[in-house]
Amino acid sequence: MVKNSPPLPESVEAKTAIMGNGCFWCAESDFEKISGVIDVVSGYAGGNGDNPTYEDYAQRGYREVVQITYDPSQVSYSGLVEYLIKHGDPTDAEGSFYDRGAQYAPAVYYENDEEKNSALAVIAEVDAQHVFDKPIALAVILRVKFWPAEGYHQDYYKEKSIRYGYYRLRSGRDAFIKKYWGDNIDISQSPTAMDDSSLWKSYKKPSKEDVQKLLTPLQYKVTQEDGTEPPFSNEYDTNKREGIYVDILSGEPLYSSLDKYDSGTGWPSFVKPIAPESVIFKEDNSFFSARTEVRSKYADSHLGHVFNDGPKDRGGLRYCMNSAALRFIAKEDLSASGYQEFVRLFE
Repeated sequence: MVKNSPPLPESVEAKTAIMGNGCFWCAESDFEKISGVIDVVSGYAGGNGDNPTYEDYAQRGYREVVQITYDPSQVSYSGLVEYLIKHGDPTDAEGSFYDRGAQYAPAVYYENDEEKNSALAVIAEVDAQHVFDKPIALAVILRVKFWPAEGYHQDYYKEKSIRYGYYRLRSGRDAFIKKYWGDNIDISQSPTAMDDSSLWKSYKKPSKEDVQKLLTPLQYKVTQEDGTEPPFSNEYDTNKREGIYVDILSGEPLYSSLDKYDSGTGWPSFVKPIAPESVIFKEDNSFFSARTEVRSKYADSHLGHVFNDGPKDRGGLRYCMNSAALRFIAKEDLSASGYQEFVRLFE
């Protein structure tokens, strides 16, 4: 129930998240292993009436969940969603392994649009990797009241370790995780990638006429008309300097040079965005094929597309971007340009 974590820095306020990943004994055990998680409590959410019990929660429409208290400077909400996906079967909307019923179906609860978009972005990113044989069916639900479960359910994996170990082995959970993720079960997302006070979050897109004045004809064609720049003869394809890439209009951070690689396609390519919530995905059925378009979140600029032919050892994705949609901020200029929170990426 309580994880031994260092005290929070004075400037950091703990946050909570509610997530369901099948049996709450297993979910509690898994989430307590995350660095930055302070406390995990098993309980119920989403049903009818007050004070659900283990005897009646399923009949009343409740779901087994855990409430996670965490240090957002060490682990992000996006990271928790990613971890949930990697520690259960997120493709099963009717239960969890041999525990059947909606009360065991995986779900994440969001408190605001920021968390909702973060969860959807992580789901879209994992779906794009085609890790599973089926699409992810993880429910993304507006946060509701959390009801703690009975005391004997808390820390069950410690208090009843033999019974818990036998249950978990028989469930097939760990075999499933090993099959689809191997040893790649840790959180890959940076908790400091997006600061709530960042100026680009209040960005208001100018009128079409003003945008045309701000951009070159090529930049406008790419970002506003979903165009594509010529390969190889663009600004950032061969750029090897350390720094971050931001939206040409809003300045919102999109990619890090640490995730850039030479794909040989002639366009700047990355294995992932700087944070899953920094981009949005849309289905693109133009050119007689189904592709996944990538757009910036605040400026709604067309950036490029994401494909599943990237480096396998780095997630298997290729974010193929247009230089015309980007602006590069060198590592040494980050603080002076208002991006000081990203300096630590290069330390």
